[in-house]
Amino acid sequence: MRLVELDPQGPVRSQGSEESPGSAESRRERRRRRREERRRQLPVLLPNLLTSGNLAAGFFAIVASARGDVDRAVVAILFAMVCDLFDGRLARRVGATSPFGAEYDSIADAVSFGVAPAVLAFHFGGLAELGWTGWVLAFAYVVCAALRLARFNVSSGRYKDRFQGLPSPAAAGMVVTTAWFFSTLHEAGLETGVPAFFVGAGLVGLGLLMVSDIPYRNGKGTGKDAAARTSNRATVITAIAFVCVLAKPSVTLFLIGLAYVAHGPLEIWWRRRHGIALDEVEPAATGGET
Repeated sequence: MRLVELDPQGPVRSQGSEESPGSAESRRERRRRRREERRRQLPVLLPNLLTSGNLAAGFFAIVASARGDVDRAVVAILFAMVCDLFDGRLARRVGATSPFGAEYDSIADAVSFGVAPAVLAFHFGGLAELGWTGWVLAFAYVVCAALRLARFNVSSGRYKDRFQGLPSPAAAGMVVTTAWFFSTLHEAGLETGVPAFFVGAGLVGLGLLMVSDIPYRNGKGTGKDAAARTSNRATVITAIAFVCVLAKPSVTLFLIGLAYVAHGPLEIWWRRRHGIALDEVEPAATGGET
């Protein structure tokens, strides 16, 4: 029962009523706080939206590969690589890093850089012609990519400024740029005729590089002198590569990917031959190959 109080100077007023001179201001204050909370949550959502774009592009690439649309599959995986490049950086920029984001990023990478390139190679590289053997070769790449991502989530690697093993986006980039390169040759009327078994062997080789201990540069050098040398050299190389990509993207990206994949084993061979060791660091937990 609600008590009623008689006000001799005004109408009847309920004691439980919220109607008061300040009630409208309270409602406006609550609405203002909700708007501020939504604005604060938006930067937190943006990295996950980029990760979702990565995952969507990977799924689209799988569908396009199954339909035989190589060009769209290649573009989709390259788009996934762009999303993966910026989602972690954006999360660190806005202070939105979290274990959830790291795990979500790894799941998206497993699809876009593990399953999608394997499906592309399976259909475009003729692995389907090998029957069960072709399926096993493609699946071996998927397993290695998943193991690579799982290892990266718990350990950043043995060496300073180096990835431990070939990063999964780089391996996927090698697959898609190779497909794009040979597709360009086919459109130009040049029949290459690469045997399916060689395609499968190359796919497995990329998988083994991902789970290997071979160090690969991550482009995040430390130290003022090293940073200055790297900055000047990287600026010149980037400018030249950009011009070449604009002139002939399929050929240039294929050569860049091939050079990055090969530089890991070549550098470790050169260092061992000359007795130059890399700086080792304690393993640290991290997440996402960005």
